[in-house]
Amino acid sequence: MTSVLALTSASTGQASVSGALVAEAVAQLRASGAKIVSRDLGANPLPHLTEDSTAAIRGAEPANDAQKAARALSDAAVAEIKAADLIVIGSPMYNFGISSTLKSWFDHIARAGVTFSYTEAGPKGLLTGKRALVIESRAGMYSEGPAKPMDSQEPYLRTVLGFLGITDVTFVRAEKLAFGPEARDAALAGAKTAIAAWVGTTAAKAA
Repeated sequence: MTSVLALTSASTGQASVSGALVAEAVAQLRASGAKIVSRDLGANPLPHLTEDSTAAIRGAEPANDAQKAARALSDAAVAEIKAADLIVIGSPMYNFGISSTLKSWFDHIARAGVTFSYTEAGPKGLLTGKRALVIESRAGMYSEGPAKPMDSQEPYLRTVLGFLGITDVTFVRAEKLAFGPEARDAALAGAKTAIAAWVGTTAAKAA
């Protein structure tokens, strides 16, 4: 059975566009027989790094209760992504980048010797053999045009996933959401079509 880790990261709860689109993908994947593990980073964020959590995540033996708790959080998040065949990430654009809650999740799973390693040839990702669907929601238009250089969201996600060894990544963008009802409806319809196509291809590969 295909295992899916679905992440949402918006601070807007039920009003989240990226969250709704992740739910759409999850419903289709579940209908295809996949096992779903969900983590709502907006509602239940992992804490930002501190001196204690940084020490624990970097591999030092936990020296106090705070470090033990930080290691346990990181271990749980790492176990989820290691167990997943597919990762679905909902990422709203906040101030041209990803949400701080999604960044904190990456901070907890990016661990030398666990999800990546340093070699003589440079860093090597250890989370190989997985496929990812990244669903981005954006008020403006950033995939092309004059605002493209302002996009710090997709380049970061592509870089960090690749660094961890996840290179089979499909990006679905719901853009121009603040450009009026027609533009919003068109963006959502296009994103839903792209999600259905990805799920269909993914299900066929898993069969």
